Amino acid sequence: MAPTKREILAASAGWVAVTLNVVPGLGAGYLYQRRWKAYWITSALATTWFVLGGVLGQGAEAAEEIQNQWIGLFGLAALAAGTAVEAGLAAKQSRQQN
Repeated sequence: MAPTKREILAASAGWVAVTLNVVPGLGAGYLYQRRWKAYWITSALATTWFVLGGVLGQGAEAAEEIQNQWIGLFGLAALAAGTAVEAGLAAKQSRQQN
């Protein structure tokens, strides 16, 4: 019998999911936890952030370009931090329910 989604999530190490969401890329911890919906939402948000930055940054001067890059980096770091916290809390909550 195949394990349920909750069993898979409860068996995953929370610290691994947190680390994978921060270090290699956005949403990698969700792949580890097999949480596909959360992964695709994160991917859509990151893609939207990139596209929005590209559209709004067209024709920017050199000083504005550097500021735009810092804003883009901060936004992606915030998204990574948010997904890392959420992945850790989801693993913890799943273990407490079992």
